[in-house]
Amino acid sequence: MAVVDISNLCIEFPTRRGVLSAVENLSLSIEAGEILGVVGESGAGKSLTGNAIVGLLEPPGHVTAGTIFLNGRDITHLRESEMRKIRGAQIGVIFQDPLTSLDPLYTIGRQLTQTILTHQDMTRAEAKKRAIDLLIEVGIPAPEKRFDAYPHEFSGGMRQRVVIALALCCEPCLIIADEPTTALDVSVQAQIITLLKRLAREKGVATMLVTHDMGVIAEAADRVAVIYSGRLAEIGTVRSIIDNPQHPYTKGLMDSIPQIGQNLKSLPNIVGSMPRLDDRPSGCAFNPRCSKSKDICRRELPNMIAAGDTGQSAACWIYAEGDEYA
Repeated sequence: MAVVDISNLCIEFPTRRGVLSAVENLSLSIEAGEILGVVGESGAGKSLTGNAIVGLLEPPGHVTAGTIFLNGRDITHLRESEMRKIRGAQIGVIFQDPLTSLDPLYTIGRQLTQTILTHQDMTRAEAKKRAIDLLIEVGIPAPEKRFDAYPHEFSGGMRQRVVIALALCCEPCLIIADEPTTALDVSVQAQIITLLKRLAREKGVATMLVTHDMGVIAEAADRVAVIYSGRLAEIGTVRSIIDNPQHPYTKGLMDSIPQIGQNLKSLPNIVGSMPRLDDRPSGCAFNPRCSKSKDICRRELPNMIAAGDTGQSAACWIYAEGDEYA
């Protein structure tokens, strides 16, 4: 059984100009110990999907259809009081900016122990020991001394490690990591990626890694889900997506990444931009930017279809018609 199983998820935002559909019929699942990379342009719906799982959608955004199961339990429309019991205990969250996750008025130790005591039956002394063990686990030097330090006394990389420790406080089965390396330099990014991979392997934590950085995806993820304009465009193993992308959008993303040794005056790019939520074209949302677009692409929305010979699936009419994408 998958740790988290999302089926036909739809997220909408009612506005004065009408209802905006931000995520449409999105289906994903993550197994224990697996890192699923979720990649796409800004505004594609990556973070909204993660927020829907942990019940943190900003009003007026709300789930209008579909289901989210956590270890077989439907958590799609739980009351906030019920979600608070799950959030932190079963689902850990790592946000892009650690300063938004840490209270500047309280020491790191107090924030860790308070989280532990909220969700687990421990004495304060036991919670402190658990907190120090977590700081050791995520690589904070001199954890007994840093236990009483405030967030501003840590570097960006160390703060992100503290946020990971907070996410692990109660040994969750699922971690939502939303752009966890964006604000960090390359060497610290590598350390955080290594830490996330080790946690997934050693603790069996299912991880949803939300990012726009294909380099991070290549280093950390086991599988990749590519999202475009709120819809799943392609999903497959990380190696198959990188080496043999099937959807025209995914291929455009991969072609835009510079390769070592290339001598190019300009990088290839995908013409145009992702459509606004209130101005999606009919049929496939990518069709105005797609060089392979056909009449059916402009009329009908494709379902996920088996593509290539490496197990990927892509929402593209090319494969329904038996053509090959080259």
